[in-house]
Amino acid sequence: MNKHSDGADARRYRDAWGIPHLRAADHGSLAYAQGRVTALDRAWQIEVERHRSQGTSAAFLGPDAVAWDSFARRVRLDDTARRCHAALDPATAGWVGRYVDGVNAGLAAGAARAPEFAATGLTPGCWQPWTPLALWLTHHVLFAGFPTKLWREHVARTLGPSAAGLFAVDGHVTSGSNGWLLAGERTAGGAALIAGDPHRFIEAPGIYQQIRLACPEYDVLGLAVPGIPGIGHFGHAGEVAWAITNAMADYQDLYAERLRRRDTLVEAYGPDGWRPAYRRVETIEVAGAEPVEVEVIETERGPVISGGPDDDPAVTVSLRHPPRVTGELGFAVLPALLRARTVADVDAALDGWVEPVNVVLAADTAGGLLHRVAGRVPDRHPDNRLRVVPAWEPEHAWRGWHPMPSSPIDGVAVMANDRGIAAGLGVEFAPPYRADRIHALLTAGTGWLPQQMATVHTDTQLAAAGPLLELLAGLTGLSTEATDLRERLLRWDRRMAADSVDAATFADLRAAVVRRLAAHPALAALAEPPAYPEVFRPWLALLPRVGYAVLPLLDADLPGLDRDALVRAAAEEVAATADTGTWGQRHRLTPWRALPDPAAPPGPELAGDHDCVLATSSVPGLTDLCLRGPAARYVWDLARREESRWVVPLGATGSGPHRDDQLPLWVRGELIAVTCDWDRLTEEHHDD
Repeated sequence: MNKHSDGADARRYRDAWGIPHLRAADHGSLAYAQGRVTALDRAWQIEVERHRSQGTSAAFLGPDAVAWDSFARRVRLDDTARRCHAALDPATAGWVGRYVDGVNAGLAAGAARAPEFAATGLTPGCWQPWTPLALWLTHHVLFAGFPTKLWREHVARTLGPSAAGLFAVDGHVTSGSNGWLLAGERTAGGAALIAGDPHRFIEAPGIYQQIRLACPEYDVLGLAVPGIPGIGHFGHAGEVAWAITNAMADYQDLYAERLRRRDTLVEAYGPDGWRPAYRRVETIEVAGAEPVEVEVIETERGPVISGGPDDDPAVTVSLRHPPRVTGELGFAVLPALLRARTVADVDAALDGWVEPVNVVLAADTAGGLLHRVAGRVPDRHPDNRLRVVPAWEPEHAWRGWHPMPSSPIDGVAVMANDRGIAAGLGVEFAPPYRADRIHALLTAGTGWLPQQMATVHTDTQLAAAGPLLELLAGLTGLSTEATDLRERLLRWDRRMAADSVDAATFADLRAAVVRRLAAHPALAALAEPPAYPEVFRPWLALLPRVGYAVLPLLDADLPGLDRDALVRAAAEEVAATADTGTWGQRHRLTPWRALPDPAAPPGPELAGDHDCVLATSSVPGLTDLCLRGPAARYVWDLARREESRWVVPLGATGSGPHRDDQLPLWVRGELIAVTCDWDRLTEEHHDD
């Protein structure tokens, strides 16, 4: 351990928005400083996530947290993190350890700043060497949407095997992220621009932490994930910059398990007959309620996440996913990215990435460009991607790994959760509306400046409105009021602007169609899914499923469905109850909070919709409130890093004056210029 390893030499600066800029004499001291400032700024957030990774959050959040805690224990998040940490090379393990040391050093001071600790009676705990890996798993274990396979299984059992693909349409709820790259010949600065906006549930505090990390080896600014060292997803290192979107790959499998008890043991039936399974009983402490016991079982396929030996075999399912199988999470990629200087360095580093599986764009100052997929996707039977498969049939075993595709870049590259270069790795992707719109905007001109990227970020054209409006245009037999409504919507510019009454009216029409489709006898039987655990309910609810698949369902051959009659009735309903309010009055930001505030005022009015480039997502037919949206926006300029820009939905810290000071800019689509000149920053000398 060198004299700087305790992080005492590190210096902490902040810009006018409270964004931390850290300088240290070495790589390890910088990791310590990053952990410490994260604990100071985000103590409540990262402690909640630590407890969620362990399945202990109900002890202070109460009964509402039991469903998650039960899942976290059954899927064995903490144990998987321990395995992956044990497999790290010594240098990476030491670097992660310095980050953890910094978190532990800063937690007490950070907790004193966060009123949530006193409100819940929570005392800051102690981070373990594997805790950052556990947080990463917690954030991403549901990211690939494996519960969709439970939904398809429900559809097949209820409506018949031929209906299994009825809802397997482009437009999954996890999509919405955008990213694009303009090569130097298309920019004013003569070097590449990379820009975009990751789409996630909007949390308070936010999932992304604006930060700068500098030591003699590197100087990188970007968007870190609180509780995770380095800058994994979105970074600018001066000579090279990178960004990602979710590739929508399918890399997690569900297996139908047959379990039986033999005395105190549990056995699982697999390709080789009955085999012993791992079993233990754990207890979840619950604030304000009795403790809850959870039986944790793991077969040779993976942890049992639903059902058990005493339950209906139809809901007894295990999960197999790469980190649990291989004991690898790809954390060695994180320090390698910090040290990258070229796209070749980024490319080589990402060969070790595991999950989530991402599409990556990168560029360097020498003109190098990169467009690839990074992660681990198992090679297996095609049915594994679609549904729950029998654990006892050997053809469903994994056979190796898919090679990760890449593609050359000809001036412009766009990634928007669409099929693109990842088409062979998944099942459901985002519709092409956002990707096509971004490409059209970018190829309409050249000489792009960093500040002009905001016009792309905030584009509200809703091309997805076209098919429903075409159906409306062809209807006959409408009342005078419904005819007037139709003419108004056909004149509408199809932009989901916050001040648009027509946008709100279209949303009303879409919602009415969704509700009527969900109630139709051909689909109504799906409203009662099997008794899967509560944590999977968002994937199993009929109304949201119909909401995201409304257009394909209208085109499907559903028995007894009179499409024109259904849309006509929806139009008449909306015409009879016409609301003159604007879209923004109903489409308001509603961030997720671990500790909800019943007295919180309504969120700001938003423009956009889930198929706009400005993907502010609600659930058609259920709510117009925005739960998911751009969790950050960024522009990386390879010509002059100081011209780069970023913004987050709330602020740089979880409390204090910078808790939500970026929110007005984020709502307006404005970006903050990054500060690269250390002389324009203010140094902090104390933690309190």
